[in-house]
Amino acid sequence: MQRYGFVFGIIPFTIFADIGRYLPGYMEAYIHDQTFDKQDFNIGSLEKGDYEHCTFTNCNFSNTDISQISFTGCEFIDCNLSLAKLVNTAFRDVTFQGCKMLGLQFGDCNKFALSFSFNNCQVNHSSFYQGKMKKMVFRNTQLQEADFSQCELMEAVFDHCDLLSATFDNTNLEKADLRTAYNYSIDPEKNRVKKAKFSLAGVGGLLNKYDIVIEQ
Repeated sequence: MQRYGFVFGIIPFTIFADIGRYLPGYMEAYIHDQTFDKQDFNIGSLEKGDYEHCTFTNCNFSNTDISQISFTGCEFIDCNLSLAKLVNTAFRDVTFQGCKMLGLQFGDCNKFALSFSFNNCQVNHSSFYQGKMKKMVFRNTQLQEADFSQCELMEAVFDHCDLLSATFDNTNLEKADLRTAYNYSIDPEKNRVKKAKFSLAGVGGLLNKYDIVIEQ
């Protein structure tokens, strides 16, 4: 009887790559420690794959589809990601600095190990619906009309953030720090705020439903 087999030591790598395309969870590319500067991904789309410890500076992702892409330990600096599609996009230990991020649906992201921080960003009209974002950090960021419904925001930090018309509904804000946040309206009867930190100046944002006047 004739036997067939493989001698793995001499099989070209390209054969394994082709086989890998049919395996569950296969990603087309692995990009590590690269810098992308002033690239317009509306013209040339970002290659799908796994990006680890990469930096994106002054790049345009607006209205682009970055679904199914994984970002780990990456930085986005002065980028425009407004209205980008985020279906099953993975953000793990990602930093956004000075970015424009209007109308994003973070609730569509891959929720496994979701972790990001924002500094000096515009994240207005975006939705974090049902996001698990314990200890998430937002600094000097606009979050006007953002949706935090059913989010887990325990120990999250909202440092000098504008929360005008942001939605908090059945949101867990236990031990969150909102002492320097402003323009928020949070109903303690509809959200969990045990041991959350608020400033005296912001107490009115917890009492809006009562339509009372607080004089300082």
